[in-house]
Amino acid sequence: MADVYCALLHHPVKDRAGTTVTTAVTTLDVHDIARSALTFGLRGYFVVSPIEAQHVLIDRVLSHWRTGAGVQRMPERGEALAICRSARTLAEVCATIESETGRAPQLWPTAAAPGAGRAVTEFVDAAKRIQGATSPILILFGTGHGLADEVLDDAHLLLEPIAGVADYNHLSVRSAAAIVFDRLLGRSRSPQPDKR
Repeated sequence: MADVYCALLHHPVKDRAGTTVTTAVTTLDVHDIARSALTFGLRGYFVVSPIEAQHVLIDRVLSHWRTGAGVQRMPERGEALAICRSARTLAEVCATIESETGRAPQLWPTAAAPGAGRAVTEFVDAAKRIQGATSPILILFGTGHGLADEVLDDAHLLLEPIAGVADYNHLSVRSAAAIVFDRLLGRSRSPQPDKR
């Protein structure tokens, strides 16, 4: 099975009008996505922002849960945050993964809705691809109103949107990440041993 990573991009993402912007880091996203990523066996999680002040915030959160008071109270959260790193750009993330694995990652962005005529891959098919992939896979999540077109244009595969049952469709990115990880990597997606 391929090494799977994820990245939460705060740039380049879109605002409500479709303009490319940079969004602010939310501390809940830092530790909640790390917890989900470790639960589903991801090799790493990157929080991506070009803003230096945001890296100060990310480092403060990571320090609290890795070496600060948080690790004394909840050591399991420190374990999850051990796989979390910050990066300035998506290119930096890709270079890091290539240096760790010897291969450039396939980019698998998520989207809240299909757009611009881009074909999407259903989760069941994407899960099968993970099993046979020889290159690492980088699942990309966007903040704001989704990933900018320049990210989607470089995708090797675009994951299908998560579809609920209501007209309302505005999941938090940390909720969406947990759903995506389960659909791609959860036990129901992996071959189970015969219990007979």
